[in-house]
Amino acid sequence: MQARKRYLILLSAGACLILLLYFGGVQAPLSRSNNRRDDRSLHGYHGRPQWPHFSGSLQPFSPWDQMETEEYNVNRSPRQKRDVISGVYKGKRCRMDSCFDFSLCKTNGFKVYVYPQQKGEKMSESYRNILSSIEASRFYTSDPGQACLFVLSLDTLDRDILSPQYVHNLRTKVQNLHLWNNGKNHLIFNLYSGTWPDYTEDLGFDFGQAMLAKASISTENFRPNFDVSIPLFGKEHPRTGGERGYLKYNSIPPYRKYMLVFKGKRYLTGIGSDTRNALYHVHNSEDVVLLTTCKHGKDWQKHKDARCDRDNAEYDK
Repeated sequence: MQARKRYLILLSAGACLILLLYFGGVQAPLSRSNNRRDDRSLHGYHGRPQWPHFSGSLQPFSPWDQMETEEYNVNRSPRQKRDVISGVYKGKRCRMDSCFDFSLCKTNGFKVYVYPQQKGEKMSESYRNILSSIEASRFYTSDPGQACLFVLSLDTLDRDILSPQYVHNLRTKVQNLHLWNNGKNHLIFNLYSGTWPDYTEDLGFDFGQAMLAKASISTENFRPNFDVSIPLFGKEHPRTGGERGYLKYNSIPPYRKYMLVFKGKRYLTGIGSDTRNALYHVHNSEDVVLLTTCKHGKDWQKHKDARCDRDNAEYDK
C-alpha cells in the first residue's frame, strides 16, 4: 500500500514538473518580447531600420528565352526535359495531306515567298546564302498571295543558346508574323539545335505545322514525306558550285577524282561519337578521304584514343 502511494506521488511530481517546463517555455519568449516592447519607451531607442519599399520588381537584363534555357538545363529533371521537347514537337503527326495546303499551289504553281528582313535583325552568312539562292531561282515570288511555300527571314540555322549566332525572342517574333498561320506551308531551315550537355532538338519556339529542313535530325522526330534531312555544311561552304552549265548530267562514272570527302571533328564522347569513330575504316586515301581531328573541347586529351595523334597529324596537313 505504501509502495503504491510512493509511485502515485512520484508520478504526480513528474506530471507537475512537465507542466511547469511546458508553460514556462511558452511564456519565456513572451516575457522577452514584452521587455522589448518596454525598451521602445526608453530614451534613445530608434527601433529597427526601415527598408525602402519598391512598387515593382526589378526587371531582368537577360532575354526571357535565355533565362528559360538556363533554367531548363539546371533545374529540370531529364523527364521534365523530355516533356518539354514533346510539347515543342506538337506536330509529330504532320504529313503533306494533313498539314500542307495544296490549294495555294494549284493556281500559280510552286512559288516560294521569302519574308522581308526586318531592320536590326542579325543574320548569319550561311542563312543569307540560303535566302539568296531561293530569291535567285525561278521559283521565287515577291507576292505572298501567289506563294505556295513560305520561308522565314529570321535566322533559324543555329538554335544553340551558347552560340553568338543565336537569335533571341524567336518565339514572339514568329508568332507576330501575320502570314504564319501556325506554320502551315512554311519551311524552316536548321543546322544546330539544343545546347550542352544533352543537345536536345529544341528550336526554342513552337514551329507548329511547319516543315523542317534540318541536319542531324533524329529518327524519332523525323516526319516521313514531310521533313527534309539536309547535310551539315560549314560556314565557308560556297553558295554556288560554279558558272552556269558547270554541272554535267549522266556522267557515269563521274569525272571527279573523289567519291567521298569529309573533314571535321571526331567526337570522342557524347552524341555522334559512336558513328564517327566507326567510319575510320572507310578512309582509303584515294577516292574516299575522311580527315578527322580529336581536338574538340577543353578536355579532349582525357578521352583520346590510339588513333588521335595520327588523325590530328593528317587533319593539320
